Amino acid sequence: MFTVNFTAFTNPSYFILMGIPGLEDFHVWISIPFCSMYVVALIGNTVILFIIKTETVLHAPMFYFLSMLATTDLVLSTSTLPKMLGIFWFNYHEITFHACLTQMYFIHAFSGVESGLLVAMALDRYVAICNPLRHTSILTNVVVAQVGIVALLRGLVLMTPHPFLVRKWPYCQTNVVPHTYCEHMAVVKLACADISINSLYSLAVIILIVGTDVTCISLSYVQILRTVFSLPSKDARLKTLSTCGSHVCVILTFYIPALFSFLTHRFSKHIPRHTHILLANVYLLVPPVLNPIIYGVRTKQIRECVIQLFTNKIS
Repeated sequence: MFTVNFTAFTNPSYFILMGIPGLEDFHVWISIPFCSMYVVALIGNTVILFIIKTETVLHAPMFYFLSMLATTDLVLSTSTLPKMLGIFWFNYHEITFHACLTQMYFIHAFSGVESGLLVAMALDRYVAICNPLRHTSILTNVVVAQVGIVALLRGLVLMTPHPFLVRKWPYCQTNVVPHTYCEHMAVVKLACADISINSLYSLAVIILIVGTDVTCISLSYVQILRTVFSLPSKDARLKTLSTCGSHVCVILTFYIPALFSFLTHRFSKHIPRHTHILLANVYLLVPPVLNPIIYGVRTKQIRECVIQLFTNKIS
């Protein structure tokens, strides 16, 4: 299907993405659910963005953060899926060196952005439930925009060294990447040099982003739960908890596959390579698919707007 290239070079003109090693004969079949998920992610997140933009009743902090999350999901899925489908359908395994670095940067940077947005949404839920009378005065449009900019800049800035570090190493053995996309560690392991600085920096960034964000989210929900269980009415407690349910589902679908993929890539030598790569794809593909579905089903305002939109079109 492709030839392994063993030559002497520093920066190769291109890399060869293998796809899913060991499952090459099943690439076409694997592409069916992957393509379906990509279509659902495109349609779902675009509908979310359209509804939030057109419905003035949704012009509120939670939905502004949701629109940022939908945009991030579109960037993440589009950074990987088109090239991946090219591998599965057309055996188009080549990717130029600079395109590989660009893809790597977008994937890791916007994963960090998404994590930051989940913290922002947890903050919104905390203020809405624990300090409802001051919600509009605390989370003004200016504050929402500032939080979104901070989440964006943090992801972009912290991931900027990755492509520069990858570019500086010599690649003197092979340019074949055993992956479906240019994942940072999968590429840098091909270098003929001491890559400990890459590993340490990547680990430090993951600990900083995930550690900080998970801690902030956890503290927010501890305060939310304390407030909820102090409510006198059972119905009020259930109603308040249901407003947080969609956000908790989104958090779980993002962090669990991401952490599992990260840990297995660095600390487990016993998990088959194809299993790890499938999990790495799940981490990038499942959240963009599930986020609009979860919010569309569980958020009453969005659900009603979607029903009204399609009802008007049919009538």
